[in-house]
Amino acid sequence: MDIEVQDTYKEKAMKQLHIDAEKIAKLIKVQMDNLTMPQCPLYEEVLDTQMYGLSREIDFAVKLGLVEQEKGREILALLEKELNVLHELYTKK
Repeated sequence: MDIEVQDTYKEKAMKQLHIDAEKIAKLIKVQMDNLTMPQCPLYEEVLDTQMYGLSREIDFAVKLGLVEQEKGREILALLEKELNVLHELYTKK
């Protein structure tokens, strides 16, 4: 495969993973603002399902050679930090 094309696919994969991580953060924020408390099983189910889906997506991109494993871990770690901040803000209300 042409190096330029491969780099383009890598950039697109990283961009999509970041978009998906941001969608999860927004979903959880909306859920916390409008629907449920962080201790609610529904909240935990959504969070677990979404995080698992993103981790599988990252694993797939790593297997294809589009994303380095460390970069994938960084995406998950940043999302977890953001969700922890949201959780702390909610519990301080």
